[in-house]
Amino acid sequence: MRPALLAPIVLVCALPALAQQTDAERFRNLPPEKQQELRQRLQELKSLSPEDRAELRKNQDRLDAMPPADREAVLKNYQRFQQMTPDERQEILRRWQEFRKLPPEKRAELRQQLRGVMESDPKVRRQLLENMRRWERMTPEQREEIRQRYRELRQERREERREERRQEQRERRQERRQDRR
Repeated sequence: MRPALLAPIVLVCALPALAQQTDAERFRNLPPEKQQELRQRLQELKSLSPEDRAELRKNQDRLDAMPPADREAVLKNYQRFQQMTPDERQEILRRWQEFRKLPPEKRAELRQQLRGVMESDPKVRRQLLENMRRWERMTPEQREEIRQRYRELRQERREERREERRQEQRERRQERRQDRR
């Protein structure tokens, strides 16, 4: 075979090897700020306890095993979490610890509520979190007072709806009477 024909064949065969940069080469090709971010994350990872690293690995394995649509939803939620303020994130993490202690049926109910919070507008989410913080700062007596006001308000609304239905029934009866005449 001629050297002139051999060179293109060698190049074509070598392309996959050339395209596969080593991790070190890819790292060197990153912008300096991205390199620094990766160094910092590596230090954070190294500072974790073996148990925390095992938990992290388990979570990564679970993420890798998910169907693409589920994995995308998890990553989207993670991105939303990262966009929160540090105080909001801390609040979410604290609540997560409390959540893990609950019975399964209560966790299922709260999961649904959390989806609503995570999908809400950032302003609404901040207000919800602020309301939670205020609730936690209240004394048991203040909380009970709020609960009682809520019950009363709910009862008033029920009574208003009943009265509206009664009024509608009266109006329908009146219309039927007029139609008969």
